[in-house]
Parts: sequence; C-alpha cells; structure tokens
Amino acid sequence: MTLLKIARMGHPVLLRKADPVENVMDPAVQGFIDDMIETMHDAGGVGLAAPQVHVSKRIFVYYVPEARQEEGEDAPSGVRVLINPVLTPVGDEQVLRMEGCLSIPGLRGWVPRYMQVKYEGLDREGKPVSGVARGFHANVIQHEADHLDGVLYPMRMTDLGLMGFDAEASRFLTPETIAGQDV
Repeated sequence: MTLLKIARMGHPVLLRKADPVENVMDPAVQGFIDDMIETMHDAGGVGLAAPQVHVSKRIFVYYVPEARQEEGEDAPSGVRVLINPVLTPVGDEQVLRMEGCLSIPGLRGWVPRYMQVKYEGLDREGKPVSGVARGFHANVIQHEADHLDGVLYPMRMTDLGLMGFDAEASRFLTPETIAGQDV
C-alpha cells in the first residue's frame, strides 16, 4: 500500500465535481481504496474523499470512532467505503458541528449540517448500500460527500467568526460560547 499526498485548500482538484466510478471491481480501484484507507489512518482523519488525494472520482472512505458515537446513534463499526453516493436530508433540522479537514490543516470551524441524512451508493464490492445516518455519522458523510461536489467546509459556514486555529478553536469556540448562533 502507498500513502497518498493530500491536496490542500486552493488546489483545483478540490473545487470540481468528481466523476462517477465506472468499474468498482477494477483492481486499480480496489488498490486505490486500500491506499485511501491507509492514508486516512496515517493522517489521523475519520474520513477521506478521492479528490483530497488528487483523484477526481466519487468515492470516500470513513469510520465513526466509538468515542464519537452519540447516544442512540446506530453508526457502522469499522472503515466504510461509499462509492457514487447520493445523500438526501431527512427533514430540515440542522445543527452546528465543529469540523476540521485534512485538506485545511490546523483550522476548525462550526458548520451547519443536517441532523439526519439518507445515504445510498455502492460498497467496495459494488453492492448497493443505503441507510439513514444520524449524529456524528451524518456529519462525516456530509463532509466527505461535499468533497465530491467541490465544496470545502468553510463554504458551508454561515459565520466565519466561528472558525479558528485548532488550539484556539478547541478552547474558545465551544458549544457554550456559540450558544444561540443561528444555523
């Protein structure tokens, strides 16, 4: 397996809509998935989209750490692969969530995200998968799906004052200090 170079904000690959994956079972695609998983783990992320590693294809890998699962959340265990995903909000309710991104190192911001989303797509074997994601699971797949559409999390933010460097954001941009912010 190979560690892949992560594209940073400003690179054009992060701003275009990614192309569909045609042949999921192609050995090159399967090897690429393995490389994406290794790269995600090495970088300390919980998700990684193909455009983030300079490949404009509609594929992302992710996992929901047990420590990040919220009460009542039915999140999948282990690393998941979602190919050619389609996400649909379930209802209109949104919540502000603190996000970071491997393509925007050192920064974090509060981003409005749907509380629940329905997802559909293919797994790494090309089998259809679908479900409803809630909590952190919903947040992760919305963030990664945005990468497939050329959207970075600051583009979703409604108040750039709620963005900061990691150390400052974790100390000063807390749920208590942003209480009352409109989503």
